[in-house]
Amino acid sequence: MLEFIQLLKQRYQTISQYIKSESVRSVYQQRIDQQILAEALIRKGDLLNRNPEHPLQIAVVGPTQAGKSTLVNLLLNSQDAGVSPLAGYTVHSQGFCNGLSHDRCSDLQQYFGRFQQVSPVQLSKDRYDCYALSENTGRSTLLPACVIWDTPDFDSIDAAGYSEALIRTLALADVIILVVSKEKYADQSVWDLMSSIQALQQPTLICINKLVEGSETIVIESLKQKWRQARSDELPAIVPLLYQKHPVALAVPDALAGSMRALPRGLKRDKNDARLQDYLKQHWQNWLEPIAAEHQAVHEWRMLIDELIKQALHQYQRDYLNHPHHYETFQNAMAALLNLLEIPGLARVLANTRKVLTWPVKQLFRLGSRKLRLADSSQEVVLLNQLAEHLLIQLADKLLDKAEQNYGNQWWKASVGLLRARRQALLAEYSSAANRYHEQFQQEVDAAAFRLYHQLQKQPAVLNSLRATRVSTDAAAVALSFYAGGIGLHDLIITPAMLSVTSLLAESAIGTYVGKVETELKQQQLQTVRQTLLIEQLQRTLYQLPQQLVYDTYFNLTPEQLQAAEQQLKQKPHGLRLL
Repeated sequence: MLEFIQLLKQRYQTISQYIKSESVRSVYQQRIDQQILAEALIRKGDLLNRNPEHPLQIAVVGPTQAGKSTLVNLLLNSQDAGVSPLAGYTVHSQGFCNGLSHDRCSDLQQYFGRFQQVSPVQLSKDRYDCYALSENTGRSTLLPACVIWDTPDFDSIDAAGYSEALIRTLALADVIILVVSKEKYADQSVWDLMSSIQALQQPTLICINKLVEGSETIVIESLKQKWRQARSDELPAIVPLLYQKHPVALAVPDALAGSMRALPRGLKRDKNDARLQDYLKQHWQNWLEPIAAEHQAVHEWRMLIDELIKQALHQYQRDYLNHPHHYETFQNAMAALLNLLEIPGLARVLANTRKVLTWPVKQLFRLGSRKLRLADSSQEVVLLNQLAEHLLIQLADKLLDKAEQNYGNQWWKASVGLLRARRQALLAEYSSAANRYHEQFQQEVDAAAFRLYHQLQKQPAVLNSLRATRVSTDAAAVALSFYAGGIGLHDLIITPAMLSVTSLLAESAIGTYVGKVETELKQQQLQTVRQTLLIEQLQRTLYQLPQQLVYDTYFNLTPEQLQAAEQQLKQKPHGLRLL
């Protein structure tokens, strides 16, 4: 699951760079943040599985100028957290080990992954992929043994650049302390954040900072309404912190001390896996929405191709196999049959024929040059090439219709462009395949002739009639001329000799068998064209075409990848752990 979440996040990050719509890009960024949080929750589960006694983690979060760092110092009873009147001063997560040695937190580096652990003085505003961890220099009476985190804001102009540090820290936290000021507590960004982590069910404390004495009741009541609008769980403790002028030492309200002692009581680390699974299920369908749209487009793409392949096969049957003037394959078999007949007076033909009859069927004729000429001039090959060209034209038209019907769906428009760019190459590859098919199918034609010859041997009267007549001699001569390249197939078919032989066979005792061989040859030819050319060559190539779309602008995740991830999602919570 971790690998899939990381892959999904990377695809969102890459694609979002090419999105022009601000609203769509905003939605994508929101999903990226959710996926970062999910990835961090998986890492947290692994951390807890390896070390169930991992120290308590407390995250102090809030908008700019809310006083997060000030509160951290108050809780630590030190000045370790840097404080500044400038907005956006803290841009890294900074952890402070209270009552713990630095070594007790050594496994945090594995949790933070690519983020590097450095000392506070090494933090740089030019580099966001790092965090600081140090020991508390003071002695706190408010905090248990824990790591308390001072976090970056989430509402400044530059917050998008360092938001991942905040998200990772939020996922790591066992306890959340939300710090808001009287100016910022109603900001929508605050409640968007709190809504986004509700599924984590972390014990929470809200501190309202910089209050003017006497305003507490009104502000707290308003804040409660904001909480109820953003979240459905129980309202947490709210501690007001009155404004105090610097440099007077901040006094610790009794309510804060009591709330801090109560916070860890709601901690339930054993529910981490279940919360992770609930979080994934909550966002899963939204994350996969654009991928599902791509898969639907691919499905419709394939349906279009299937329909056009079906039409092409129907046209092939109508305009070639069942056409009384264009179908030439069986006549080719008849020409091969003439070459097999032993005609008295043609000694060389007799010798060659006897020799041929001892060979395997596929070696009956070694007539490579003749086959090339047949392929070049064949009515069938011409028709097959026309069908392919017509299919691509129809497909392009239908893709344009799809692009117009699905306004804003760039997938269809890109597919049209890709098809146009690949059209000539597709046709060239198909034409070569059609020629190879035609040449290779001559083996089946020769086999059909061989079957007819054997059947003639069982009918001596018919065979002798063919041998005894002048027509037979003429036909054999014509056949030899055909095989030597003297005349073409179309010329051969209309010669009186060929017509006489064809008529004689049709009217003879093996006439029914001749019709059966022709029917079987047509069926075999139909299946071969369907499988070899229309499916294996044309359909398969067109099916794979969308995979060549620009990788940076489409997800290109396969249904198999989604199926594997969803199978993990359906497993028990422990199946989601990083192993």
